[in-house]
Amino acid sequence: MPTFETLYGVRPTSLAAGLFALLSVLTLGCSDDSSAVRAIQAKRQVRMQSEAQQDHLGEVFNLLQRFVELNPEKSRRQISFHLNRWSETTSTGPIASELDASATELLKTISHVLPTEKAIQHVTRGQFGVDDVNHVRDAFLFRQVANWIDQDSSDDPLLQPWLTSLATTKTPEAVAKLRVATRIFDWTIRNIAYEPLVLTDPAPPAPNFPMGMTFRGAGYRQSNYESLWRGTGDAWQRAGVFTQLCRQADILSAVLALPDSDTGELRPWCVGVHVDDDLYLFEPGLGTYIPGPNQIGIATLAEARNDASVVRRLTVAGFFEYELTKNNVQQCVALLNLTPDAVSPRMQRLERGLTGNRRLTLYADTVAMKEQLDAIVGIAGVRLWDMPLLAEVYRSTLQQAAERDPMLAFWDFIQRGLLDSENSSSQNLARGRWAHLLGKFMDDDEEGQQGARTLYLEQRAPEFEIEDLRIDVDLQNKYGIRRELGVAPEVYDRQVQQIQAMMRLGKRTATYWLSLVQYDDGRFDTAQNWFADRVLDKSQPSQWEPMARYNLARCYERLDQSSRAIELYKTSGEPQEHGNRIRARLLDRTTDEELQSDSN
Repeated sequence: MPTFETLYGVRPTSLAAGLFALLSVLTLGCSDDSSAVRAIQAKRQVRMQSEAQQDHLGEVFNLLQRFVELNPEKSRRQISFHLNRWSETTSTGPIASELDASATELLKTISHVLPTEKAIQHVTRGQFGVDDVNHVRDAFLFRQVANWIDQDSSDDPLLQPWLTSLATTKTPEAVAKLRVATRIFDWTIRNIAYEPLVLTDPAPPAPNFPMGMTFRGAGYRQSNYESLWRGTGDAWQRAGVFTQLCRQADILSAVLALPDSDTGELRPWCVGVHVDDDLYLFEPGLGTYIPGPNQIGIATLAEARNDASVVRRLTVAGFFEYELTKNNVQQCVALLNLTPDAVSPRMQRLERGLTGNRRLTLYADTVAMKEQLDAIVGIAGVRLWDMPLLAEVYRSTLQQAAERDPMLAFWDFIQRGLLDSENSSSQNLARGRWAHLLGKFMDDDEEGQQGARTLYLEQRAPEFEIEDLRIDVDLQNKYGIRRELGVAPEVYDRQVQQIQAMMRLGKRTATYWLSLVQYDDGRFDTAQNWFADRVLDKSQPSQWEPMARYNLARCYERLDQSSRAIELYKTSGEPQEHGNRIRARLLDRTTDEELQSDSN
């Protein structure tokens, strides 16, 4: 059907404005007081634009708040619609129509994944697309997490004396930035359960991937958002989560990569956080900051390049050899964890329009970032990290392969179904996880919304109830399980057994995440009990046990039970044992110093 605009060549809003102007003139009669008319029109237009802007951005944030409860595709279309309506009715100041040379050069560094011409076309288009929504959603979620992480319960106790001592040598702004960065890193390590770069658990035959990627390849087998959402990640995925959180906390950080002397291929090493013209080093694979000289504080890149003991002490004698030395880290390439969306003018415009509680970091000033990083001795170049784009290619390729391979499709469903399945148990767990990440731990009675604690507790169905699910039709109805017409009894029984397995996994996951909530809320006694008595209950084995032991040790640190913490850090066979033993050494050293101080 022809629209009003195509029929008459004018938008309804424009016609309304014209009619208003005409009515205004008629009302005022034939006087020459045109300035009064213009003033009225201007005020009305400003009010209408303000209302439209507020309404559309309000709708965007309402949809983001409830994103996990909504149909993903429908909500993406709605968000992009409201962003475009907002964009049409507001002005945030002059926006460059073309990319600056710095942004263009950075886009060229990922041309092996996304050709530069296509990247520029994507970045410079005027309208928001459905594909932009993930960028906005990620910024929203990481901002929410970064905001509530910044509290005393997220402090790393080992670093507090050092941070306090910096007040005599650094500005309050620099100390505050370092403190926030340490809180974010500490939260990342405690909350993103460590996975090795190479996975060895059973999997179906590997499909073919482009660009030399491999099935379940390191770093790109899930996105930063998925790592945060699922609470798992390898070293590079942890680096991605950490740098995303730093970005939303307005802290410049970069993944430091070492070029291979033979192939030139870049290998991520650690994350550098920019403070006072230097980079402070964090090692996400080990799960620890890199200790400075004499194992005091956090090492900078300058110290790692000049003091051989900094990198050498990442070796745990008799247990783990750290494969790098001072010579290996002389020249690093700084990788910015940004997608092309982050340099687009539309994201710059949107970021300028967000204020107060809605403020998000959506746009990257690559000129300033590159200047600050290039000025540091030991940085041999600045590039965009290709990992975010590789994760998109990996997911798309895997989905296409799963459509042709039922076995691969079932395996992929098992990997993702805990939070993404349509059954009521998975949906409730997903709601709890979303509330957890938004920092909504308690119920909001005024809004009628359940908090993470309540939603997680509801996942802890009694074992006898889960066991009876195969034979109790009423229980099946309670959990929304129904036998479809034409489904054979034996097939339906296998489906119920799969749901039972999911419910058990969901129950144990909810228990673990609830334990983390207790820690993040500063309830260390309660968190200790939950980790020790529930997550590590031998009758309830789960994938979360290694990280539960690590977090239990962190509780012991908080409760002045250092010897018990050290004993847990030295548990053999843990995926993160190398870094845990470094922490045990640092804690043991700190405890000895405190004892000597007390004796004096």
